[in-house]
Amino acid sequence: MDDATRPAVSLSSSGDIAAALPHLIGFHPHESVLVVGLGGPSGGRLGLTVRADLPERAHAPAVAALLARSLATDEPDGAVVAVVSEIGDERDAPACPPADAGGTTLPHRAVVHDLVVALAGYGIPVRETLLVRRGRWWSYDCPGPCCAPDEGTPLPEGVTELAVASVAAGMVVAPDRAALERRIAPVEGPARAAMAAAVERVGARHGRARRADPDAEARRSWNAVVRALRRCRPGAAESGRLGDRDVARVLWALADVRVRDRALTLALGDDAAAAETLWTECTRRAPAPLGAAPATLLAVSAWLRGDGAMANVALERALADRPSYSFARLLMQGLAACLPPAELRALITTAAEEPDEVWAGGAEPDHCVGRDAAAPTRRPPPG
Repeated sequence: MDDATRPAVSLSSSGDIAAALPHLIGFHPHESVLVVGLGGPSGGRLGLTVRADLPERAHAPAVAALLARSLATDEPDGAVVAVVSEIGDERDAPACPPADAGGTTLPHRAVVHDLVVALAGYGIPVRETLLVRRGRWWSYDCPGPCCAPDEGTPLPEGVTELAVASVAAGMVVAPDRAALERRIAPVEGPARAAMAAAVERVGARHGRARRADPDAEARRSWNAVVRALRRCRPGAAESGRLGDRDVARVLWALADVRVRDRALTLALGDDAAAAETLWTECTRRAPAPLGAAPATLLAVSAWLRGDGAMANVALERALADRPSYSFARLLMQGLAACLPPAELRALITTAAEEPDEVWAGGAEPDHCVGRDAAAPTRRPPPG
């Protein structure tokens, strides 16, 4: 969520942070541990958020070390550790005080302890440790009755400032991570067969044209992307479901690395939302390995608007379609290293300023890009 183009959001209470967790990662976490970076003049501005599945006890130190290392890349002033779990209270856990008079204590204290220690190794103080379950939240550090294992405090109700900011940025909070995967799951049945046939027909023509004149075919391919993009604009007069041939033309266009790299610039202009819609539709309907390129472009679009969860899911789909796709692999490394969206945006902008003579041969004006951007060279973000 660390994107300089988005409104800065500060939360003043532990309950607000607990309620904000789905908006910070793009889906409702289940059996998860999260670390939220804090900064700003007041110390309450939300920064990078990292998440992992709750580990088994033997693997907790390694998971804690990985989360702490990732958060440290954002150089926060402090952090909040949050556990989201529906597991019941633990009993007879003398190594994890405090327990109540009946011998019960909040679950997953050992994981929280490992994270506090790991973050301290990077000089990051933990401001709060929270448990969220059944619509309530607890503080692991609070000895008061409100945080007794059987009590807890109801999560705040109503629309929060962060929820408004998330909607403004185009983020839709999914019920879980699987819902994000379903958004770009491959089509099946007759739709899959029809799409495969269209890809084969368009691919044969594309191959002949590319052998005859690679640069001219690259320009025609870019124009195919432009036409499809126009139909994905909200409220466009020619909007509507893209036909199989339209999608096939875009898929073969993106198979040319020069066209794919130029398509990266679409995430920076006025048509960023339309481009994300196009990449989503192409990813859903693409047969392997052609789905790797639009899935990677979708990851870039999601990443730039701060949706790291969708970016991860899209990159996983790209590598499932084509495990050797180096562009997706490099981006996956950058995402794992928590490259901020602002830095990715700067890399694309810099690359887009480098001229390429391919696009000087009379291609249709690309007004939908939002600016006259020459094609970037093949230089993906560093890992």
